[in-house]
Amino acid sequence: MSQHDRAHAFRALHQAPGIFVIGNPWDAGSARVLAGLGYRALATSSGAMAGTLGRQDGQVTCDEAFSHCRAIVSATDLPVSADLEKGFADDPAGVAETIRMAAETGLVGASIEDATNDPAQPLFGFDEAVARVAAAVEAARRLPFPFTLTARTENFVRARPDLDDTIRRLLAFEAAGADVLMAPGLPDLAAVRKVCAAVSHPVNFMAGIKGRSFRIDELAAAGVRRVSLASSLYRAAMTGMVAAAREVHADGGFGYLDASLSTAEFNSLLTGR
Repeated sequence: MSQHDRAHAFRALHQAPGIFVIGNPWDAGSARVLAGLGYRALATSSGAMAGTLGRQDGQVTCDEAFSHCRAIVSATDLPVSADLEKGFADDPAGVAETIRMAAETGLVGASIEDATNDPAQPLFGFDEAVARVAAAVEAARRLPFPFTLTARTENFVRARPDLDDTIRRLLAFEAAGADVLMAPGLPDLAAVRKVCAAVSHPVNFMAGIKGRSFRIDELAAAGVRRVSLASSLYRAAMTGMVAAAREVHADGGFGYLDASLSTAEFNSLLTGR
């Protein structure tokens, strides 16, 4: 599929009735497995990407992120959106340039957040946050295909659990032209319902936080249109690896093989045959 075709397929998923799940791979192989399992769209995870490089979330450069994105885009025909954190820039012009680069990488969507990576001031001020989203939207609209821009506010994952401010920011991002809205870490379904009722554009719910990840049918009933899995699939894979490695190291056994995919099963998912 061409980038144009992928972009329209991705936009159609958001316009269709009901809810859909976007899978978050961490490399080309996991991208192909998710495609083999029937996922219809993929998104990168900044945390999973950092983990593949032996780093923590937020410690990956722009060049490294786009190299990672190219590998995932090339792995399947599925549309791919990217977690671009704060856009690898503080100023709106820098965020706009990052969106342009994202399109050159083959991506058909991306998320931009209002976190600063500065512990002393974890979020950009309201006006600055909105200006950054507006610049990203303007850059996206200049592209020759419908680039789906997700704007996310990080209040609940940056020790700022203020639902009113979260909704205020999401409404401003919506007014600035963001296609999808996102507020990771919402504490309960009541908060999810309140966010979805406040805005008119599709809401992405980020699953992957213990105690704050709800069933798909519950999220659909709350008004969520898209569910992403963040780094949770990568962490689940690493959990299996750690448990298996501990078993061999500490016990000398190989019981983990009983629950593992066979090589043939894995290859079938990888190749679609």
